[in-house]
Amino acid sequence: MAEISVFRARKIITMDPNRPEVTHVAVCEGRILAVGGADCADQWGEVVHDDSLAHAVLMPGFVEGHSHMAETVFWDYAYAGFHDRIDPDGRLWRGKTDIETVIADLCAHLDTLPGDAPLIAWGFDPIFLEGERLNRDHLDRVSGERPVVVLFSSGHLMCVNSKALAAVGYDRESNIEGVMRRADGEPLGELQEMAAMFPVMRRMGMDTRTLSHRPDHVDAFGRICVRAGVTTATDLFAMMTEETAQSLISATAAPDYPVRVVPAISTIHSSVEEVKAQVDALVAQNHDKLRIGAVKLMTDGSIQGYSARVKWPGYVGGQPNGIWNMAPEEIFRTCEMMQQAGIQMHIHTNGDEASEVVLDALEAAARKHPWPGARHVLQHAQMMGPALFARAAELGVCVNLFANHIWYFGDQHAALTIGEDRAARMDGCRSALDAGVHLAIHSDAPVTPMAPLFTAWCAVNRVTASGRVLGAAQRISVAEALYAITMGAAYTLKMDAEVGSIEAGKRADFAVLGDDPTAVDPMGLRDVPVLGTVTGGKLNLL
Repeated sequence: MAEISVFRARKIITMDPNRPEVTHVAVCEGRILAVGGADCADQWGEVVHDDSLAHAVLMPGFVEGHSHMAETVFWDYAYAGFHDRIDPDGRLWRGKTDIETVIADLCAHLDTLPGDAPLIAWGFDPIFLEGERLNRDHLDRVSGERPVVVLFSSGHLMCVNSKALAAVGYDRESNIEGVMRRADGEPLGELQEMAAMFPVMRRMGMDTRTLSHRPDHVDAFGRICVRAGVTTATDLFAMMTEETAQSLISATAAPDYPVRVVPAISTIHSSVEEVKAQVDALVAQNHDKLRIGAVKLMTDGSIQGYSARVKWPGYVGGQPNGIWNMAPEEIFRTCEMMQQAGIQMHIHTNGDEASEVVLDALEAAARKHPWPGARHVLQHAQMMGPALFARAAELGVCVNLFANHIWYFGDQHAALTIGEDRAARMDGCRSALDAGVHLAIHSDAPVTPMAPLFTAWCAVNRVTASGRVLGAAQRISVAEALYAITMGAAYTLKMDAEVGSIEAGKRADFAVLGDDPTAVDPMGLRDVPVLGTVTGGKLNLL
């Protein structure tokens, strides 16, 4: 047998009910050989004791079940968001709290651009700003000579200047859903959802989902994960060419790469048949740090962008119901074919109408093509209530709730989008668990920063940015939240036999923490320091 290393820690929280807390873990060939006390692996032969983590608390490496590697590409653009953010290299970028500051910072960014390159910014969200909504006139003040594109934080909307509108031929005659208009019929500059946005993204070279698979961006994603304590993370809307697929396969296979990446292939630009063929071809090239095999469906849009599909009584401001990125009949057809092919689906549903339509489609597909172990996942599913959670449990459908929304957008949802009653139940972790749903919680990075302990804090406390508790009845315990960011998320990725707990036979993947998340006050959960990770027995310390 290869060398056996026995790591000692101040405390090891295993998430294994057989041995919930230990002080030592033995690692051999990148896997967990034994857990217990200092002598836990003595029966296996000679061991080497390692006290380098004796000061730390270990947990299973966190599993981020909904993130996007494209975040690393966004940092090549200007940041226009409301909240402070930290880039992959640890640099702090201050948020912009009014439109004039956004415009001023974009004007300053012009000096960094070569030639006639478009000015691209990301992270903006008008729901936090008072006054006139960002439009083409604002961005024409930034530049009338080059295209200006500002992507909203949700990734479901953008605002562009006149030059960018002209570049894709958007005018008063354009008949494209999501091109918002002034009273005179001219485009306003705001574009909602994929059909309206993708022509601009293609023309401006904003192919973030394929660029993110270049080696430098794959490395940057690894750095983000280490800082968050994450050892398994998704790329949950992946687009792959043959070239970028090989780049991702190679970069993640490096011996010191610190995270296991789980892409879900987008179905939005290809036929169902083409997606299935691509998945079948790529699965054969998987390795222990890359797991291709699932797909991502994008049904509706963003609640704060008013493009999510919501049930009666709709939006409190009277905005029209949102936009289908996939028509319901397409959802039914795609779900049936993927179910028949044995391909797991991760399905974006923000509004409750979208969640209901998808559950209808999954039920219909299961009747025609039974597959008890499908573990399809509703992603976000923010407005599901007890009845829809009960249906999900009956169908064996998992739910990955966007718990971070409570802090980031909770106040705005209560006041501006769905109203107090529905906001109090949104991202209802308690209802999901009580219904028997397999639950994960997530950040949707880069929509909000990847930080699973913060995500757990949101689910436990349900405190908004203003400091109020929104929906106290939907709070869950610290133990339940920690399970959701480890074993719960691993289950949704069909990796619970490999990661998510510290027990013999699993991958030696650990989050290295500076304090015990089970011992701090629940309001202090988000402040527990992350010191790094261990991936396959290799230390990645900050």
